[in-house]
Amino acid sequence: MLIHVVGVSGLVLVFLIGALRPINLGALALVMTYLVGTIFVREGVKEMYSGFPVDLLVLLVGVTYLFAIAESNGAVGRVVAGAARMVKGRRALLPWVIFVVAALPAMAGALGSAGVALLAPLALRLARRYEIDRRMIGLMVAHGAACGNFSPLNALCAIVTQAVTRNGLQMSVAALFLGNLAYNVALAVVIYLSFGGLRLSWRASKVAPSADAGASAFAGAPASAEDPVESAPQRLRGDQLCALLVMLAVAVASIGFGLNIGFVAFAAAVALHLMFPVSSGKADQRIAWGVALLVCGIVTYVAALQRYGTVEAVGRGIAGLSSPLAHGLLLCVVGAVTSAFASSAGILGALIPLAVPLMARGEINPTGLVVALALSATVVDATPFSTVGALVVANAEDEERAHVYRGLLWWGMAMVITAPLLTWALFILPAR
Repeated sequence: MLIHVVGVSGLVLVFLIGALRPINLGALALVMTYLVGTIFVREGVKEMYSGFPVDLLVLLVGVTYLFAIAESNGAVGRVVAGAARMVKGRRALLPWVIFVVAALPAMAGALGSAGVALLAPLALRLARRYEIDRRMIGLMVAHGAACGNFSPLNALCAIVTQAVTRNGLQMSVAALFLGNLAYNVALAVVIYLSFGGLRLSWRASKVAPSADAGASAFAGAPASAEDPVESAPQRLRGDQLCALLVMLAVAVASIGFGLNIGFVAFAAAVALHLMFPVSSGKADQRIAWGVALLVCGIVTYVAALQRYGTVEAVGRGIAGLSSPLAHGLLLCVVGAVTSAFASSAGILGALIPLAVPLMARGEINPTGLVVALALSATVVDATPFSTVGALVVANAEDEERAHVYRGLLWWGMAMVITAPLLTWALFILPAR
């Protein structure tokens, strides 16, 4: 019992110190992992290392490295300008176009992080071009991808349904998919209204940089004030064409063939840097190392809490409650809080078995409880400490990164508080 109290207190202390002092939360979390593991658990360093998310580090570094090269040589600027011409400057529609595009890969079966990794850098540059709140665009990407989380083709859907059916229970896959879709669309409306969507005009801003502004600014040259919608598209240079083809190849390899997107992006970035060292600039110095430290440190500490059984202990305590409705609500709360810092798939895989006895007794409708749990554990993925949120923050411009981080942090906190209550009221309470 002591270790569970110490573990949770350590997490609170990390956030408290991080709020009062300008220090990276990831660094604090790594120190806390060492202190708690050494003093209270007597863990070896090897066990502590086991919780470090190497896959997440490779993903963040590989993707930001690749897009730093593509931005340095102007390829990203050309894509943004082309997208601007396609929507004919109707910037009020851009957040919704991005939302729909983000949903498609996940509905087709890709993990949400794969689609976000590829779309977030372009979406953020497009938002900068049209003077749209970057927090809005980042959240539209995150919740658009979340729309496909429980598509029948998605791995998350399989994890949830198999955990229920192998215990002899039945649930509606269609209700899970449609409930998740409707909830995230509703959140997108809230995002659009909360971050200035109604103030967006139906025409583009008249002060927008040219297609090659990213490359010019990086090289130190003054950016043009030419509107990319009005200017005629220029011919792609060889390095820009190669960058775009490589990014397309990364998308096909990761989404179509299931290859690790982090390593594929790394390989693509290294190849481009070797072939075009001049136009690639100092792209390796623009990797979001601070974001990688932040997220990986927090995830390492939360993984330690999972090894200590803290999450499971909380779940067992909840299972002892006499009220089935209170039991269901608290399971959703635990899912939301823990998933804000850890793998949604892992949390769902751990919590649904804890909910099986409650569903088996017939006190709560299995479909309603599963939908509420699934939503509570996934709509919080926009926090800067999850893979999806971290990808958005990592791909924001340096001068905007703190602003985007704070926006996603506050939004994530709102999701942690509201998602359990709303999903309980919408899916568990009516389905008793």
